Amino acid sequence: MTDEVILQVKDLRTYFYTDAGVVKSVDGITFDLHKGETLGIVGESGSGKSVSNLSIMKLIPTPPGKIEGGEVLFHGQDLLKMSDKELRHIRGNKISMIFQDPMSSLNPFLRISTQLMETIQLHQGLNKKEAKAKAIEMLKLAGIPGAEERVDCYPHQFSGGMRQRVMIAMGLSCNPEILIADEPTSALDVTIQAQIIELMKDLTKKFGTAVIMITHSLGVVAGMCDTINVMYAGRVVEHGATKDLFAAPMHPYTQGLIKSVPRLDRDIDGRLFSIPGQPPNVIDLPSCCPFYPRCNKTMDICKKKYPPLKQFGNGHCASCWLYADKEAVELKSDSNSKEAK
Repeated sequence: MTDEVILQVKDLRTYFYTDAGVVKSVDGITFDLHKGETLGIVGESGSGKSVSNLSIMKLIPTPPGKIEGGEVLFHGQDLLKMSDKELRHIRGNKISMIFQDPMSSLNPFLRISTQLMETIQLHQGLNKKEAKAKAIEMLKLAGIPGAEERVDCYPHQFSGGMRQRVMIAMGLSCNPEILIADEPTSALDVTIQAQIIELMKDLTKKFGTAVIMITHSLGVVAGMCDTINVMYAGRVVEHGATKDLFAAPMHPYTQGLIKSVPRLDRDIDGRLFSIPGQPPNVIDLPSCCPFYPRCNKTMDICKKKYPPLKQFGNGHCASCWLYADKEAVELKSDSNSKEAK
């Protein structure tokens, strides 16, 4: 990882307009991605992980979805202001994405060679023979045995792990600067998950690719990521270097996630810990801390205002009233009392 920032996401907001109300799937997230960095995004289902990254690629279905505001700066250029024609030169070329289910991402009626070669020919300008040679090379790098013969197979002739390897080969075939991996191991068994994670680490290091890894698994981010964004109800509630966040999690939600992971180095006495309650309904959320109904450290201010971002040093920060300046909490409490009167 270097100090060069290649992607800046600033106050990104993506809403879905439904008959039941406005779903604020992404409600003002901000983060930077450095060259060669692996950034993990974790959180429960519905926290906005996938939608935030689909928004970066401008792949939100409209309607009902709409990117309501913010900036996504790739080398200083705002992707959200680009036309579809301009974005086609970025997607798959400079920024690639691996989707969650490889079977639904690969066309079952087309050979693997056809799908790999399409991307290579479109973005690299190679002829058919050169593109096929590049496709075979990428399959070999992805660890697929007999790549010369298997390149002409159909997706159903591959196992789940092999299909995921094909998706990784496709994602890296144009040597992108950023690879977005949307839960690439969730549909695989534990042994294959470990193989896919090691493969991604090796290949992204080889190509110098920055990675945004979306996952539910804290084990995945602990073993692969340099930094972590913890998302809850469409916002980043904590961000920090992986070692800092695991050593000293600050937000009660992050603490709950880490505490929920079974530990082999500790005796288990009774039930495993779980965060009480359910994730909030993100339709018309009130402007307070959305985690307060599930938090064991709730204060009155948590039910009235969204907490400010507190910096702890070394890039580690969290949004929680526990760490707000005492004067700020008192000021907010006083203003709320006056508003109530």
